[in-house]
Amino acid sequence: MHFARASVLFLFFLSPLATRADLTIVQKVDGAQGSNHVTLKVKGNKARVEINPQITTILDAQTGDLTTLLNDQKKVMRISGEKAKAMAEMAKAMSKEMLPSDAPPKATGQKQKINGYETEEYVTEAPKFRTSYWVARDYPDYQAIVKQMAVLQNGAFAALRKGLPDFKDLPGLPLRTEVKADGQNQMTSTIESVTTTPLPDADFTIPAGYSGMKMPDFLGGKKASGQSGDE
Repeated sequence: MHFARASVLFLFFLSPLATRADLTIVQKVDGAQGSNHVTLKVKGNKARVEINPQITTILDAQTGDLTTLLNDQKKVMRISGEKAKAMAEMAKAMSKEMLPSDAPPKATGQKQKINGYETEEYVTEAPKFRTSYWVARDYPDYQAIVKQMAVLQNGAFAALRKGLPDFKDLPGLPLRTEVKADGQNQMTSTIESVTTTPLPDADFTIPAGYSGMKMPDFLGGKKASGQSGDE
């Protein structure tokens, strides 16, 4: 499911919206299905996540709308903010045992060097879920970067982040995030590069030649709050 895969990746970037500058982050994601690179781009109220060459997701944080581009098929799937929020609430209810408490991340005292930076481990835990954030305190301008990464809390994924820390709760930039469920490694995400080069508006629009496709019924026939007809 494209939405579910994207939502997991988005959870690594959640925090309140605070700035308008452009930002590009490239990270390596290692999981059960292998390794791939994910690129996050932020411009104003919009974010673009390139999961792989075939799938691109665009989030409008102001409206909550999600747009998924299936690039190999030149298809586009649109999900309204209300429907995306309802889907996120459903996902949260199904995975409540994996959500940590609202307590701030705790330092473990463990340290390691990542991409030339000294990092310290901070963790959040739940009965079946543990997330480690390896934080670089001396990463240049990390405060500004954290604010720019904030766009993804708004909209659908705000509902999913209960118990997950805002990056402002961490004393630096989390260069690596490790997720474990039931004691088993599930996913590791490592930031490889951060740039602030201005991004073109075209990165956040639907390319010419793409046709619409019907969204799968993730809600099982239920309508999102405030929805009066088909999206």
